Amino acid sequence: MGSCQLNCLVLVLCFSLFTAISASTFISDGIFGSQILSERRLLQAKKPCPVNFEFQNYTIITSKCKGPEYAPNLCCSAFKDFACPFAEDLNDLSNDCASTMFSYINLYGKYPPGLFASECREGKLGLGCPAVSPSVALSDKSANANGSGRMSDLLPMLILLVASLLLSMQLI
Repeated sequence: MGSCQLNCLVLVLCFSLFTAISASTFISDGIFGSQILSERRLLQAKKPCPVNFEFQNYTIITSKCKGPEYAPNLCCSAFKDFACPFAEDLNDLSNDCASTMFSYINLYGKYPPGLFASECREGKLGLGCPAVSPSVALSDKSANANGSGRMSDLLPMLILLVASLLLSMQLI
């Protein structure tokens, strides 16, 4: 294998690695409140949320996040445990998932308005969500009715691309 081909292989592998690493999920700060949109929507209509938040298990939050103190470390970790599986739908500002979820959180937990928005901050991208386990990812894919793809769906394609490049380099 020539040095040019070896350099190309290293470049492709590095690109693959960085792509896989950068595919972590975040819950955007935008879900905590309204923001100015750069485009106008007809009557500001939003699509209905594909997740049924009415029947979710809110004890994840209500058992850990208790007043009157509302400890930020407990409340925010509980919020992330609850919300991270729905991060893609919550970050979609064209639907009403975030407002629906917060309505139910406040209904079941009787939290002060803006509690999670004011206490739960991690960075510019919002709250970081841990990587999803394969079993959760499979159940999430089957439950995802809107057909939107996830970044993790690209990994098999990326592996196939790298394998094809390796094979073509050996044939040259």
